[in-house]
Amino acid sequence: MSAIIDGKNAVLGRVASHTAKQLLKGEEVAICNADKIIITGRKKDIVNKYLARRRRGSPQHGPFFPKNSDAIVRRTIRGMLPKTKKGREALKKLTVIKAAKENAKQLEEKEIKTAYITVGELAKTLGGK
Repeated sequence: MSAIIDGKNAVLGRVASHTAKQLLKGEEVAICNADKIIITGRKKDIVNKYLARRRRGSPQHGPFFPKNSDAIVRRTIRGMLPKTKKGREALKKLTVIKAAKENAKQLEEKEIKTAYITVGELAKTLGGK
């Protein structure tokens, strides 16, 4: 069975940890609205942190950090999976979609009372689409 998660106004870390747990159980997971997932904190601090990650290493040898919103979400989930065969197999069952999809399950719909930036805005700042 495949689970579809709506990322609209969901916090990136919570979505990632929830998804990682489902993937390790053997379920297939699709995340839609990757552009609308939020990262809490001051915009300036978040952008500087991700820019520093992109500058780290070399273009030929890595580490390679994505600049598109769907790839940023996928990379965050990958970091929460174990670095074993089981983790690699679990990651193959993940699909991240930028656009909306019907029948998506929202995790928690809460009012956002803190400073935040969406993954879509972050991706544009990093030079992605």
